[in-house]
Amino acid sequence: MKLDELILSPSPWLAPGGPQSDIVLSTRVRLARNVAGRPFATRLRAEERQDLEAYLKKAVIKALGARDITWFELAEVSEIDRRCLVERHIISRELAAAEGQRGVAVDGHQRLAIMANEEDHLRIQVIFPGLQLQEAWLEADSVDNHIEEQITYAFSPKLGYLTACPTNVGTGMRASVMLHLPSLVLTKQIDKVFRAVARMRLAVRGLYGEGTQATGDIYQISNQASLGRSETDILKTLGAVIPQIVAYEQQARQVLADESPAILDDRIYRAWGILTHARTISSEETLTLLSAVRLGLHLVRLKGVDIGVINELFLLTRPGHIQKIRGKELSESERDVARAGYIRKRLGSS
Repeated sequence: MKLDELILSPSPWLAPGGPQSDIVLSTRVRLARNVAGRPFATRLRAEERQDLEAYLKKAVIKALGARDITWFELAEVSEIDRRCLVERHIISRELAAAEGQRGVAVDGHQRLAIMANEEDHLRIQVIFPGLQLQEAWLEADSVDNHIEEQITYAFSPKLGYLTACPTNVGTGMRASVMLHLPSLVLTKQIDKVFRAVARMRLAVRGLYGEGTQATGDIYQISNQASLGRSETDILKTLGAVIPQIVAYEQQARQVLADESPAILDDRIYRAWGILTHARTISSEETLTLLSAVRLGLHLVRLKGVDIGVINELFLLTRPGHIQKIRGKELSESERDVARAGYIRKRLGSS
């Protein structure tokens, strides 16, 4: 698989049809692992990073030889391509911005990504469309077991897996669910819901995880720490909380449709009008407008539009992807013009 093919192909975590996909965009399970006897990645010298990356590459490819795995050397990847990989949730912002030898293994379905030389030596990530916590965990656990046949992990019988960040010590697992919650935002219930979530020792983050703001009414909810908690416990907590949030969003959607139909329709159709006629549009405004259109489609207040196209536009209108589609580096204003033109083309407008 070539990098261009990966970046310009549909992303599976945005595919419609997953469980609860009208509200739950994706489920992700990530495992942090380190090689026994080696310093954490943040303490490695340049030559040590290079040696470790080569070791990890060989071990991962051998462990997962039956899969369609491609390894990308990120030091050799352009800044735009690295940005696209971040936008696709294949690598982290930290790995994209890092220096020195580092890499990522990606399977042909873009469901599995394994980062090397990020904060930890390995970050094993599995991402599924919709609400599929158990499925994502079983896949991640299987991959982890295969890799552990080739690598001895840093592990303490008392503490569990040893990681660079103390919050990941233990299982090393971060399970997260990405939700589209426009109605809870519109009805001003979102803060109340998230205060309840915080009491369950869960974290709420934006579209690209820690340190990012929610855009397009998209939020990620994940466990805050793994020390002292089993994988089953973490998944059980998320599995209990997420359906409740989904139910609250469904109720809020119904309230809007019943009590404020004109205001709701105005928001949806104004968004549609701007998207199909704008000549320049920013990345953040695009996400806000796509959020309204997506809500309208799921409430069947807007018809004749492919929800798959709207989902894809959440990704393909991001700064890295717009530049990749245009095949060159663009200034912010040039991206805004290119983005507006691309949206009009995809939505069948002139």
